[in-house]
Amino acid sequence: MKTSELSRREFLKGTGALIVSFNLFPAASDLFAQSSANLLPNGDLDPQSLDSWLAIGADGTVTVFTSKVEIGTGTVTALAQIVAEELDVSVNRIKMVSGDTTKSVEQGSTVGSRSIERAGPQFKQAAAAARQELLKLAAARLAVTPDKLTVNDGVVSVIGDAGKKVSYAQLVGGKLFHVRITATGTGWDMKVAPEVKAKDPKDYKVVGTSVKRFELPAKVTGEYVYAHDVRIPGMLHGRVVRPPVVNTEPVSIEQDSIKHIPGVAMIVREGKFVGVVANTEWAAIKAAEALKITWSKPTTKLPANPDELFAYLKNTKPVRTQKAVEKGDLGAGFSQGKKTYQASYRWPFQMHGMIGPSCAVADVKGDRATIWSGPQGPFRTRGTIATLLKIPEQNVRVIYHEASGSYGRMSTDDGAEDAALLSRAVGAPVRVQWSRQDEHGWEPKGPAQLDEVKAAIDGDGKLIAWDFVDYGQPWTASGVTPLLASLQVGFKPNNPGQGNGTQGGGEIYEVANQKIVAEHINWHFPEPIPLRTSNLRAPGDPARCFASECFVDEIAVDLRVDPVDYRMRHLANNKRGSECLKAAADKAGWQKRPSPAPASSGNIARGRGIALTQRANAYCAIVADVEVNKTTGAVAVKKVVSSHDCGLMVNPDFVQNQVEGNVIQGVSRALFEEVTFDANGVTSLDWNSYPILKFTDVPELDIVLINRPEMASLGAGEPSTIPVAAAIGNAIFDAVGARLREVPFTPARVLTALKATPAANQKS
Repeated sequence: MKTSELSRREFLKGTGALIVSFNLFPAASDLFAQSSANLLPNGDLDPQSLDSWLAIGADGTVTVFTSKVEIGTGTVTALAQIVAEELDVSVNRIKMVSGDTTKSVEQGSTVGSRSIERAGPQFKQAAAAARQELLKLAAARLAVTPDKLTVNDGVVSVIGDAGKKVSYAQLVGGKLFHVRITATGTGWDMKVAPEVKAKDPKDYKVVGTSVKRFELPAKVTGEYVYAHDVRIPGMLHGRVVRPPVVNTEPVSIEQDSIKHIPGVAMIVREGKFVGVVANTEWAAIKAAEALKITWSKPTTKLPANPDELFAYLKNTKPVRTQKAVEKGDLGAGFSQGKKTYQASYRWPFQMHGMIGPSCAVADVKGDRATIWSGPQGPFRTRGTIATLLKIPEQNVRVIYHEASGSYGRMSTDDGAEDAALLSRAVGAPVRVQWSRQDEHGWEPKGPAQLDEVKAAIDGDGKLIAWDFVDYGQPWTASGVTPLLASLQVGFKPNNPGQGNGTQGGGEIYEVANQKIVAEHINWHFPEPIPLRTSNLRAPGDPARCFASECFVDEIAVDLRVDPVDYRMRHLANNKRGSECLKAAADKAGWQKRPSPAPASSGNIARGRGIALTQRANAYCAIVADVEVNKTTGAVAVKKVVSSHDCGLMVNPDFVQNQVEGNVIQGVSRALFEEVTFDANGVTSLDWNSYPILKFTDVPELDIVLINRPEMASLGAGEPSTIPVAAAIGNAIFDAVGARLREVPFTPARVLTALKATPAANQKS
């Protein structure tokens, strides 16, 4: 499939539809061109020019420009709903142009499930500013004041006299329309036209409805152009030859070892980076496999077993300590406690596991580069490519095409860097697609974590002290650290990497004396553990929630009280948290009793578990029903009920889809997913050695959406994956009376836990 992309100037000139755009510039002779006056000195679009955000065509179409991208969750369509709402036009009139660094303002990466929370208000205010100016024009045209006007699908009419009307397209047709707005801050934190009054949510007609996603029809028909489908005239194919570990370099390369393969254009070596370029993808694959390289010996090795790994995470210094909560007096709380508890929980390295491996196309010509790829942050990729090639950022254009998966993996756009290096070397466009083995072996993993928690209760069983420590690694592949190709050509990290978050450690509960910290190793290359790490869906939170919510359950078990009631005792002043917990319990038909469940006959034991979390002020509760085979140790998750509160829902159907997908991924991570490795590197290099949930194992899902139109929209994408493992772990205990403190819950671990559980506690 071939693809070509127009620049923003070419887009505005070539469509013939854009008579006028909202802009700040003096009179110009070319009404169809974008004026250079709405560009910043560095060449980027000026966020204080309204036409950097949206433009209205002669046919009434509203084109919206955004750096936010579609990763399969409906974000781009939801942003269109917000613009349609404020402009009072049909959502079918909205055309979204997203992920092209020459056509949009930098609004930050599509990460953290916070695009609607952060970019939504930006577009709401920009559209409200546009509507305000349009109503001024209409008022002058219709000889009334703006307060006498109403708008229906882009047609402005006089209230009480529908015959007096004018459309948006008629208002702007053939004239320049100059509007400057305020825009302060950058990226995520940019505030756009805050002085403009937007609609009252009680008047919403489009926001809050389940509009169909814009991109789905093309995906269904096969016309959608994914990153893997991009084809450029004159394009060659490249493959990178990976070393045994990150800090290994080629000593020698036998050039003649691939002479027998027809169509090979070049062997490329730059520092530790080695790749091949060929006329066809198959030739590139065969050449990469056949190329003989002598590698240096690695200077570091992985721990030999998980015990060594988790000891390393706990004991390695120095660390960067991030405090999520610190209040009261822990020492006093523990000294006054009637009883104390303590436990440790383990979370493994896990993969993003993209079904389609990384893929990108690069065309580097002199000091300019065009990249076709699927990054969550097109401007971030622009920056890393510019640094890699040592050219100005404005000389790099990134054009977004959705990849096969994301959730953090495409925050680190490794394929784009590979393609850029090979394209520069060969002087032609180059497409690079990783192999499955490359993707599993070299993608940056979600970090392993060790969580230790201690608590004390008073005479009434109330928590009075809570001490939670999350030990782990930072992200060694991220927006602030060099990516794989950059490291291989000699770039050095100059910072300790990004942490792996701090939420999920029990901060939702009211405890007078509480300390929750994350101690993440300061990273300096080469890594003592040569596994690259980065943000993976709800970074760090599933592990911390697994520890905190299972620990709360353990205390409730010891006190012989119902786990929902015990949580409610510590949510007295948390209205949204308690309502979310109750909604899930009610939907699941929760019957109050202590865990474990009463003994039942037969080899299959059944249990239920619950867990609650909060991420970025959005809440989610999960109830899991499981069956455990006491002979084999196999766990089957039969049903999951989830309640979800993310404030105002822009599109309920999208939220429902998000929650369902997150729960499914959460079940997979809880039951199956664990990166295996030996002293030399990753050994789980295919789907047999790194299994994921199969369709036949997907549980029944029942979702309760809690809409709060009086609130701002919050992140809907990540909260519902966080408590899944904790709820399943609690359900396993409820079923068989054995407590698992390490994920995933494999049959072997279940059987080990059963053997270690005193017979008096086990269910028979």
